[in-house]
Amino acid sequence: MAVSDSKLRALLGKKHSDKYPRRLADRGGLSILHRGSGVLSFEFRYRFAGKQNAVTLGTYTNNDAGIKLAEARRKAEQCQAWLDDGRNPATMLKLAKNERLKPVTVRDALGYWINNYAKENRRNIDRHIMQLEKWVYPRIGELPLADCETRHWLEVFDAYRKTAPVAAGYCFQLCKQALKYCRVRRYATSNALDDLTVVDVGKKQGKRDRILNMDELRDVLRWSGEITTNRYYGNLACLLLAFGARSQEVRLSQLREWDLDACTWTVPTAHSKTSTKIIRPIPDRVKPFIKELMTHAKVNKSIYLLGELKRPEAVSQAGRQIWKRLQHKEPWTWHDLRRSLATHLNEAGVAPHVVELILGHTLPGVMAHYVHTSRLPEQKAALELWQNILNDQEEQNNVVNLRG
Repeated sequence: MAVSDSKLRALLGKKHSDKYPRRLADRGGLSILHRGSGVLSFEFRYRFAGKQNAVTLGTYTNNDAGIKLAEARRKAEQCQAWLDDGRNPATMLKLAKNERLKPVTVRDALGYWINNYAKENRRNIDRHIMQLEKWVYPRIGELPLADCETRHWLEVFDAYRKTAPVAAGYCFQLCKQALKYCRVRRYATSNALDDLTVVDVGKKQGKRDRILNMDELRDVLRWSGEITTNRYYGNLACLLLAFGARSQEVRLSQLREWDLDACTWTVPTAHSKTSTKIIRPIPDRVKPFIKELMTHAKVNKSIYLLGELKRPEAVSQAGRQIWKRLQHKEPWTWHDLRRSLATHLNEAGVAPHVVELILGHTLPGVMAHYVHTSRLPEQKAALELWQNILNDQEEQNNVVNLRG
């Protein structure tokens, strides 16, 4: 017959003179030992590897100093589950105790994922680390992962969402992946994020379709060369317009990537979103501008074409503000310049696969397996055509064309 709380309360503190503790059987292998001193303790008895074993689960005190009957039964059920899984409850309880004494914190778990997975497999990992250091670690970084509940995580993402809802969604996704990685590798266990989705904590990035018309693109080109324009962002805009590259590729671009003799720009795999090397030809009209940037970078003893390395957040934020300065009717970002180049080149009759190579995309379908060439002459012809499209109208209006 199962033991009741009232019976335990009646026995608590009641002494007896028996040499050995009196045993009261409960259920599921759980027993209560009534010691001569009046102390009551919970014990789980089991057989493992052919031997009889017993582990103490805690002491009954009828207050918060001990454990209650219901908690002892839950622990006994966990011990039985370990047994069913072929694991020794005594060993598992010892491991659990060690984890409580020196628990894995949220910072430890995310750091484990970063060091063992993300640094080799995730792009922009430095940016992700900065997100964690700004939003996650100050709030819950030192909490034991096992004690960090869903509500604690939501407090982090709710604060982040007010500032940057899309970035909050990305941060949530990487945290969720990190916790799963730790769980699969048995480093630490947490299911606090399992039932949440991006829309619960932030906002999904919508599919953009903003295409700048030629007047708007020429506005950007004109702005990039104005004296009052910040030189870093003016030069960045000029390069993005010229090559249709990703802002990351230009931001990280180093002098060694540029070969003015061969007239090529080689984006290394480390800077490529697709983890593939990208080779682009340098249009003749752009070559003097590249040479000027390289000269300035060398004078300033910088390895970067733009003379310095700015944080991606700063670059993105700057790009989101330019449309207002130019009084354009609709917002646009750096990436929209890339989409605009692709659209206008397609409209000008450039073959789609050549545009894809310029953009640094992986070719689709069968071409991905059989076309292993950069087709530089075709790319250069397309980019020279693009320079003519960008500059011809400006030349007619006596406005300075692409710098150089």
